[in-house]
This record gives sequence, C-alpha cells and structure tokens, in this order.
Amino acid sequence: MCPDEPLLTAHGLCMAFGPVPVLQGVDLTLQRGEIHALVGENGAGKSTLCRILAGLLRPVSGSMTLAGRPYAPRHKRDAERQGVRMVLQELNLIGTLSVAENLFLEHLPHRGGWIQRRRLEAQARAALARVGLEKLDPWQPAAALGIGQQQLVEIAAGLASQCSLLILDEPTAPLTDPEIERLFARLRELRAAGTTILYVSHRLEEIRQIADRITILRDGRLVASRPVDEIGLDEVIRFMVGRPLETRGDRPRRRAGPVALRVEGLRRPPAVQGVSFTVHGGEIFGLAGLVGSGRTETLRAIFGADRPTSGRIYLEGRDTPAVIRGPSDAVRQGVALLTEDRKEQGLLLPLSVRWNISLPNLSRLSWRGWIQRAAEQREVARWLRLLNVRCRDPEQPVMELSGGNQQKVVLAKWLARDCRVLLFDEPTRGIDVGARLEIHQWLEELADRGKAVVVVSSDLRELMSIADRIGVMSAGRLVATFERGRWTQDELMAAALSGYLVGPLRMNESS
Repeated sequence: MCPDEPLLTAHGLCMAFGPVPVLQGVDLTLQRGEIHALVGENGAGKSTLCRILAGLLRPVSGSMTLAGRPYAPRHKRDAERQGVRMVLQELNLIGTLSVAENLFLEHLPHRGGWIQRRRLEAQARAALARVGLEKLDPWQPAAALGIGQQQLVEIAAGLASQCSLLILDEPTAPLTDPEIERLFARLRELRAAGTTILYVSHRLEEIRQIADRITILRDGRLVASRPVDEIGLDEVIRFMVGRPLETRGDRPRRRAGPVALRVEGLRRPPAVQGVSFTVHGGEIFGLAGLVGSGRTETLRAIFGADRPTSGRIYLEGRDTPAVIRGPSDAVRQGVALLTEDRKEQGLLLPLSVRWNISLPNLSRLSWRGWIQRAAEQREVARWLRLLNVRCRDPEQPVMELSGGNQQKVVLAKWLARDCRVLLFDEPTRGIDVGARLEIHQWLEELADRGKAVVVVSSDLRELMSIADRIGVMSAGRLVATFERGRWTQDELMAAALSGYLVGPLRMNESS
C-alpha cells in the first residue's frame, strides 16, 4: 500500500430504515494518522454512518475500502478483526459484571479455562489510568458507576486494544473539562502513533481543539469536508442546520421569586454528604462538579429515586418537610426529574412517542378510567409542534428517533405535566447545536414562567450561559455557590477540585 493512500474510503453509501432514507450517497475519506471530526444535527446520519464503518449495519448500497482492500464487514467482530473499533454513544456495559470484566470481556486472560485475576486486574488498572480512573476499584460492578464513569470505562475499553481506526461517538458528552483533557492527550498520542480517529461530537469548540479535518452531514447527505483551520464555527453551523442560529448575549440575573425548593443536610453516603441549598421560583440554579462529585445522586435523592439516609426537603416555602418515599410522591407534589440516561431511565423505547408523552399525564387525559383519545392527540401534537420534534408521526416507536429528538420527548412529557420544580440532569448531553439552543430557550422560558429549575451539566460554559446561580459540588459536598456575574471558569473549576485536595481550602461563597 502506498504511504499516502487513505486508510479508509467510502463511496456512495446509502441507508434507509423502511421508507425513510438516512444516508444518501455519502462519500468519505479518512487519512492515516488524522483525527477526523464528523458533525451534523441529530438525525443527520452520523451514527448510522459510523455503525456501517464498524460493521453494526449493512448499507443498502455503496462500497468501502480499508488499507487499499475492499471492506465490507459482516458484523462488529469482523470489523474489529480488521482493525476498526467503535465506542458507541449508547452505553453497553454489562451492569452485573465488574469493571475489569467489561474492559476485556472478549479477551479475558485465562489459563486452563480459569481467568487469571491478577493479570486481569493489572490490565484493567492500566486501562483505567489512561482515562483518569486510576482510583476506581476494577472489581466494582459496572452498574454501581455513574454515567460519566461508565462513559470513561467504555472509552478505556476502546483505547485498550490496538486498532487502525477508532470511532468515538459523542465520547465527551457526560465528561467534565479535566476528563476531556486527559482523553484528548491520549487521542493525540494515538494520532502520533498512526491511528486514525473518527470523532463524532456536537461540541464544536472541542473539534477545533482536537480535529485535523471536519466532515459535515445534513439530512443524510455530505455537505462539506474541509481542514478544521479553513472553516469557521459560524460556517459549520450554517452547513449543519441550513440557516444561521440566533444567539442570546449576556443577560443580568433574573429577579428571583419565593423559595420553591429547600434542601437541608441531604445525605446518601458515599456520594451525597450533607448537601444544603435553596432554589427560588423564576431562577435557574446550576450544579457543577467533576464526574463522581455527587451531582446526579443529589437530584435522584431529592426525587426519591434513591432514598436518602438523612436530610429534609421543603417545597413551596412550607415549614413542614415534604414526604417523598419515591418518584411517584415527588411527581404528585410537583417535582420532575429529567434523568441523565434517557434511554435507560427516561423513556420506554419500544413504545410510541405518543405513549411516552402521555403516560405521566394520564390523570389529565382520562375520564372514569378511560383515556380521552381526542384530548390525548391534541396534547401530544401540541408538544411535538412546540418542541419541534422530528418524527414520522406520534405512533412511531421512540427508539427509532435520533438522540436529540428522544431528549425532546422526555422534555415534552414533563412540560405537559406542568411541574413547579424541574430537575434537569445533563439535559443537552448528545444534542446537536441547534437542538441545544432550543432546549436552553425552553429552560429560560420555564424560569421566566416562575418555575424553579435545577440543571446539572458537565459543561461549565453551558452553566455560565444559562444559570442565575451555580452551586459547585466536590466529593459529595456543596462547597461553594456563585451568583451570576460573580464567577469565572477558573473559580468554578477550583471549587470543583477543592474536595479532592489534601489540606484545607477555603472558598469564597455568596448565597
């Protein structure tokens, strides 16, 4: 093979699910030793293209070559044998197995039919250290990890095996800046060693940091492919969405209303260690922190998804603590939780879009135990229109929608419920730039309507853009709270790290 010959070429790839075309004649060229970014709106065909390259899907038509030879993998393992590996956006860890077993499931070290545990542990610790998880117990069940740690374990598994093409589909969506920097350092090492990386992300700022070339899909077609330093972010967005996006400039802090949520001394060791804060109606309260800092666990404890060991939760300024034994109690009292893992915890994937929106709202849509079909259809159609959900019709199974449209369905079911306190855990994870801005606008509209909105995000820039106050969690504690206009990214990051430092570190707080 000629040294300058591309590692992989794809020509005229077409794919359809039923009558709906997903890819329409896509050509792609990946050079050896480059980081090649692939971007587009949700539903543009990015994940489908990656799955074809990784042997998870067979195209309707088109051809591919790998290292100068015809390439048509029959399945994922066939692609991996030829040096193509993919880390999926959807987590695929087996929760009942240990982290170590998940990392090397297909290549467990063994002798005489027995797993060599010491060797497996050494390999697992080395793989975890590459992504900053050197302190993680490799024998811990994967199900016990938060979604951010699970994502890092998935990435560690992908980086642990030799390959010529590594495909990463939204690898940094639940990660914070330090984790992202560690990942980027490893990707640069792989690039220098000659590995090609196809990097799918909605975070355009990241792409400018890490990628050499960018390819843009829109509605299943390739619309541009250029070196990253020859195309601006505004031009990328125009190619992606077909129109310029309006952005909101900086704004003052909203005028807060009465206290809608007060949390006192909430504990659920080891993740939540005596967390206290208040949220007013008419404000967005951001929760920042590193992966594993206790952000998700705090929201789950408030919602009753996990039972706290101690602490009190007050709603609507009442003097008596709310009794929340489980999620149904929370929902009845006007509290909603949009979970960080929409596929496992937020949606019933085989059911229709209509059912997913209707189920939390059946009390309003039924009479004497019978669903009022006309009222249900009007309600569902209303939210599909307001949130610009792209689906064939309300009866389409939600599992067939893109990630961004799935997230909008989760949002729709809670907006239809009209809860007073809304807890959003990573609401824009895996969402394209257009849908991301739409969700930001909805969060702001909810606050403007007097709702109390709590947003967990691993993206500090996102929180700094939308939040009125930001509380920072570190090692299970809320260590600092910053008012809008009185924070910097460095101060927020210093607070996030403070709980993991040896010795005291005092943080300036404003309530």
